[in-house]
Amino acid sequence: MKAVILAAGTASRLRPLTLHTPKCLLKVGERTLLQRSMDALIKAGIREFVIVTGYLHQQIEDFVGQTYENSGASFRFIHNKDYETTNNIYSLWLARTEADGEEVLLLDSDLLYDAEIVKRILADKHENVLALIRHELGEEEMKVVMNDNGNIVEISKTCLPTLAAGESLGIERMGKTYTTALYKELDGMMNLEHLENKYYELAFQRLIAKGFSFSVLDVTDLFSCELDTVEDFENAKERIPAHLF
Repeated sequence: MKAVILAAGTASRLRPLTLHTPKCLLKVGERTLLQRSMDALIKAGIREFVIVTGYLHQQIEDFVGQTYENSGASFRFIHNKDYETTNNIYSLWLARTEADGEEVLLLDSDLLYDAEIVKRILADKHENVLALIRHELGEEEMKVVMNDNGNIVEISKTCLPTLAAGESLGIERMGKTYTTALYKELDGMMNLEHLENKYYELAFQRLIAKGFSFSVLDVTDLFSCELDTVEDFENAKERIPAHLF
């Protein structure tokens, strides 16, 4: 299984913290956000990494190369030169040569979470798995709506918070059949509809109608934290459990 990590964004809401440092290289405790994810993934047995970079990409490439030189893992960097005018769906599209038809664990690079979440996702019996957290929701969260059978019927930011079961954490496990369908969908979205400035969950939403979806894994009992603003970072330092610091 490959880990595909999306790390192209400018994180403008976190300035001045991100003026000279990509968001994924900001530290909480003794480790950067990217380092926390990669440590968790390597510990869980993942050895192939595809990292899509953009803003200040050389810093990310240098950090990974130096930090994980002797880890036994392999790294493929893909540069999104259009990071200022595109969204994460385009970064995911750029990873197609490495991810199409492959077993993939997709992650946003700026997450702060308990490494146990990765272990649970990889141990889940289902082929396609989406990590979900339950909390009070607003307009900004990527919300997941489920039917009475526990199947996802909608995943978007625009659905009513009262209808949603929770928020997508930003970690998805996908089997070969799913990634094949995903990149077929993305092909039309990028080359015909030019939806480069959308969230990749729009592709997930479209695939639901075609019979492709995720099993939901509720990880609310484990620590995770949004880091969209400077205030979020300050709060994270207060909230993070001691064993994760």
